[in-house]
Amino acid sequence: MVQRLSTLFVRTLRDNPADAEVPSHRLLVRAGYIRRAAPGGYTWLPLGFRVFQNVARVIREEMDAIGAQEVNFPAMLPKEPYEVTGRWTDYGDNLFRLQDRRKVDFLLGPTHEEMFTLLVKDLYSSYKDLPVWLYQIQNKFRDEARPRGGLLRGREFSMKDSYSFDLDQEGLQASYDAHRNAYIRIFERLGLPFAIVSAMSGAMGGSASEEFLFPCDIGEDTFVQCTACSYSANTEAVRVGVADSIDASLTTAAKVVDTPDTPTIQTLVDLFNAREDLQLADRKWNAADTLKNVVVNLRHPDGRIEPLAIGVPGDREVDLKRLEAQVSPAEVEAFDESHFAANTALVKGYIGPGSLGTNNASGIRYMLDPRIAAGSAWITGADSRGKHVMNLVNGRDFTADGTLDVAEIRDDDTCPSCRSALTIKRGIEIGHVFQLGPKYAEALGLQVLDKNGKQQTVTMGSYGIGVSRAVAVVAETCHDELGLCWPRAIAPADVHVVITGKAGDDISVAGEQLAQELHRAGVTVLLDDRIGVSPGVKFKDAELLGMPTIVVVGKGLLDGVVEVRDRATGERSNVAVAQAAQHIAHICKSGS
Repeated sequence: MVQRLSTLFVRTLRDNPADAEVPSHRLLVRAGYIRRAAPGGYTWLPLGFRVFQNVARVIREEMDAIGAQEVNFPAMLPKEPYEVTGRWTDYGDNLFRLQDRRKVDFLLGPTHEEMFTLLVKDLYSSYKDLPVWLYQIQNKFRDEARPRGGLLRGREFSMKDSYSFDLDQEGLQASYDAHRNAYIRIFERLGLPFAIVSAMSGAMGGSASEEFLFPCDIGEDTFVQCTACSYSANTEAVRVGVADSIDASLTTAAKVVDTPDTPTIQTLVDLFNAREDLQLADRKWNAADTLKNVVVNLRHPDGRIEPLAIGVPGDREVDLKRLEAQVSPAEVEAFDESHFAANTALVKGYIGPGSLGTNNASGIRYMLDPRIAAGSAWITGADSRGKHVMNLVNGRDFTADGTLDVAEIRDDDTCPSCRSALTIKRGIEIGHVFQLGPKYAEALGLQVLDKNGKQQTVTMGSYGIGVSRAVAVVAETCHDELGLCWPRAIAPADVHVVITGKAGDDISVAGEQLAQELHRAGVTVLLDDRIGVSPGVKFKDAELLGMPTIVVVGKGLLDGVVEVRDRATGERSNVAVAQAAQHIAHICKSGS
């Protein structure tokens, strides 16, 4: 196929769009691949849509290769299945809800577990029908509070979601492994570096869950990797083991200390180190010796507000993303002045375990970080203004309602697997695989007859890839200061032929002839045949648009050659006109 820039629906821009925060967003808009239609929604223009289709083709090929079968559901879905599973409420404000003219409730699908489950229930009833793997590539809708990054986080996006249906856990594991391996092949074909990390299931539910993350500094996800073993996990999924108990028999009794003007952990530590009667004999006090008690509100899907207190070592903060992952589907909100006024047992800035807990004065559920060992002694609030208490021992002087692992994870923290040091990285989620188990099948009554003629609930897996996001991520990693550099597997064309001559001259005729020869050789061609556009502008557009191979048909024709450029490496070579089509076709088909 030869596509001509003279007729192509595209306008390149020299300046970055004002709202573009990341390179992929800037370049995809500047190169005329996408156009903003609404906040969090983008129109695919011809070149961009071809890249999207190529990414989808790679995904389809690998899904078909493992025996998955493609279906397609509507974007607008009935309320009832999501009400049965609880997600009509659990999704909260992220769900787009609407009504038809008869006031019947519908939603725009954020994900399709319910619909796939009901489809299989409608058609299959025996163990002999299983396993079955179904997938679709469909638009999803989530009312993101702050869409950002162009295609990286939108309100409408395209996703490949697939689902496995098996009789037992053994079958589910085989399905999960097949999809996981298919994902590895997909991302390798797309040229995307990735890390596979343990993750939280969130609103999806289920047990085992892994994310495929593209490591980059602009990523919204934070993950850890062990410096010694293979352990890796999203920071939301990292679990710190409960600290070993400490013998507190030699710890002196708790003592209340006057601590005026200590609004921060640092000022508190400074006071203890400055006072001779409080100083330690062998070292200085530090923030890790203090117990910080943080109070938040949880807003549950039914609208109920529940206060929650978390005790963490004073040298760490509560990681709100980790907290949100643990309390989902509830949302975390601030515990503000009005809430302090309503609960007089809490003294802001001096909150201690004495007032916290369901059986204490505040009645607020109190959870401790697992690092706070039984028998450990702390400096913490005394529930009285201007006062703290020291030598307050966990298990002797106070108890909590349980543990909650939501403190921030830091570089050099201990690996849960081998006890070596962890390192923190950032990444963008490009795929996610879940072992859902029977959650949705139980809720929606998906059962089949087993070998003994008894009804058995089916177990499920769910596997997602962000197709539109994958386009952005490839652009994020495959670009330079001049523009995009598409991998050949998904580029909108193999070759960009630039004609620098005038209409009807020998250069134009040679360029047209070369484009047709390449087409006959099975190479997709983007031909810059525009009249009245300078060679300099054409070269800049070729670099911005980012086809893997650029061919310049220009003054070199006098010497019988054309210039062949590798867009990614910048390498250039002169090739005889007579051999050019064969030479370029070989480059394209060899994948180099």
